[in-house]
Amino acid sequence: MASETVTAQARDRLRALTGDAGAEFRPGQLQAIRDLVVERARVLCVERTGWGKSAVYFVATALLREAGAGPTLIVSPLLALMRNQLAAAGRLGLRARTINSTNRDEWAQVRADLSHGSVDLLLISPERLNNPAFRDAMLPGFAASVGLLVIDEAHCISDWGHDFRPDYRRVRDMLARLHRDVAVLGTTATANDRVVADVVEQLAASPAGDGAPTLRTYRGALARTSLRLEVVDLPRPAQRLAWLVEHLRDDGGGPTLAGSGIVYTLTRRDAEQVATFLQDNGIPAAAYSGEQDGALREAIEDRLLANELRAVVATSALGMGYDKADLTFVVHYQAPGSVVSYYQQVGRAGRGVEHADVVLLRGGEDRRIQDFFIEQSFPDRERVAAVLSELQTAGETGRTTRELMAAVNLGMGRLEAMLKILDVEGAVRRDGGRWHVVADADWSYDAERYAHVTALRRTEQRAMARYGADGRCLMRALQEELDDPQPADCGRCAICTAPRFANPPSPELVERAGRHLRARPVALEAKKMAPDAGGTMRKIPDGVRIDPGWSLARFGDGGWWPAVARGLASGEFEPEVVTALADVLRAGEVPVAWMTSVPSARLGGVLRGLADRVASELGAAHVELLARVQERPPQREMANAVQQAANVRGAFRVVGEPPRGGGALLDDRRGSGWTLAMAGGQLRLAGAERVVPLVLGTAF
Repeated sequence: MASETVTAQARDRLRALTGDAGAEFRPGQLQAIRDLVVERARVLCVERTGWGKSAVYFVATALLREAGAGPTLIVSPLLALMRNQLAAAGRLGLRARTINSTNRDEWAQVRADLSHGSVDLLLISPERLNNPAFRDAMLPGFAASVGLLVIDEAHCISDWGHDFRPDYRRVRDMLARLHRDVAVLGTTATANDRVVADVVEQLAASPAGDGAPTLRTYRGALARTSLRLEVVDLPRPAQRLAWLVEHLRDDGGGPTLAGSGIVYTLTRRDAEQVATFLQDNGIPAAAYSGEQDGALREAIEDRLLANELRAVVATSALGMGYDKADLTFVVHYQAPGSVVSYYQQVGRAGRGVEHADVVLLRGGEDRRIQDFFIEQSFPDRERVAAVLSELQTAGETGRTTRELMAAVNLGMGRLEAMLKILDVEGAVRRDGGRWHVVADADWSYDAERYAHVTALRRTEQRAMARYGADGRCLMRALQEELDDPQPADCGRCAICTAPRFANPPSPELVERAGRHLRARPVALEAKKMAPDAGGTMRKIPDGVRIDPGWSLARFGDGGWWPAVARGLASGEFEPEVVTALADVLRAGEVPVAWMTSVPSARLGGVLRGLADRVASELGAAHVELLARVQERPPQREMANAVQQAANVRGAFRVVGEPPRGGGALLDDRRGSGWTLAMAGGQLRLAGAERVVPLVLGTAF
């Protein structure tokens, strides 16, 4: 196609896509489309959120299909983005389909449509690339016919990036299979120089026997002129809850955050806690996290799009791909671990409006939560070696993930993440539900690279701590961390002008928020399955199972945890803690006639004394029913259910007869829950009618 023809046709497609008869391309968009359509080049667009990266690949797809090229394959990280993309494709008359974990019943029809040439654009999640059945059955045929490959959020390819995903490493395999004249487009808004270099290197992967493909990079200024940035230090969660109510409620007393927006939290539990407090104060809000059912997440997204919600309180699961052009605020309840990820999240706001407020509420717990995520990034050499050794021993039989958990002290999530990395890097392979070591694999543990990436995470963490504290313009600070070639003061942030949201919230509202944090004990589910010595999960018989229970606090929260921590440190609990524990049991479904405690080598008689005081408050009997017969490592050192259950098994014995009626079993903290489940199970075997676990603090 001639360049002049492409220009005219591309403009027509842009106007159809946007519904704006006067729409024109932004700088760089038309050049990227020409590179893809005319020269079939490989292109990387590093452009700010809202620049219009999707317009490039939609218009290019329409022109390539009209020129006889094959369909476009888009690798996209989030289902929210897929839904938006399918709707946008329809405006250009493109026949778009998707293959993801939520529409398995449609896969066969999609394959048939592809074979008949009736699909213009196929969207898949990166996880599909790492699925053996998909790679073997669908990918070869598609690679032979594709006209354009799009890698959306391309920074996920790089393990130097803030959001590395091992599944994206399979993109390199796809690139190597493509015909020489297939166009490739990578897009991202969040990549600094190191990440760009890594992504460019992978996009340059050559088809077998061919020379290096033509590669073009477009990198624009990252300043967001619609955003006004501010940082407010509020160490206590109750202060931040009160601040949110004051600025989201019309009669809150402070400057109002207009319209609708997103409040980001670092954890699911914080998202739920914040959303509940907003709801209790008359603010339409909903919690959103990756652990929720897909249909529920979609419903929340739609309610926000329809302005039925004032705020969605979300983890990072609501990030890349969610497109609501008129979001007028983004608030962070806690600081993320890097300026790069912060920029990505604030980019949700101000895309189609002239002004949006972005406020970072820096909390006292931020560093602790960030440390947890950094420390979980890469597995250590010893655990990798243990996994590979176990798979080597298994031979052709292989091992399931659950079986590996019996041999390796790793939680399910971390073990699966490790196996995914080893799979992508060629050390192991998956066959159905079983894992196998790859014989004669050219693989070794890259300790130096993992250490460098971890060190980079620490550097990013320090940069995030400086953000808003070093006197730089806040937008300039974001631009400089992303290596923007043209950083400049914005003239509108709280540093360039003056703080707008920094007044402390009212003491009365802070006190109410504190009561909210203390008002709801954490429900503890009863375990229904337990692993045997070989790691097989088996049903716990009814006569051994304990009841659901309660935790007074979560570790590090702003409700009861400070008082709990003081008591654990001093050995003496304040009367209000004793009363609160008694109130939790009074409100439960099981009448408590007696109390006992888990013997603690670390706390001595502290728990026993606390159980006696709570029993007295309830008018119940305090009885000593359990004795520790073997010292074991702390449960926090055990990382999965098999190891945790084995660490408790045989550690306690029952030394008395449980009284009649229901009882409560007190422990200081619940991590895995297996101490309570197994010690409580022993009490049930000894004749206890009901056992309700009660703990001072829980991790979850």
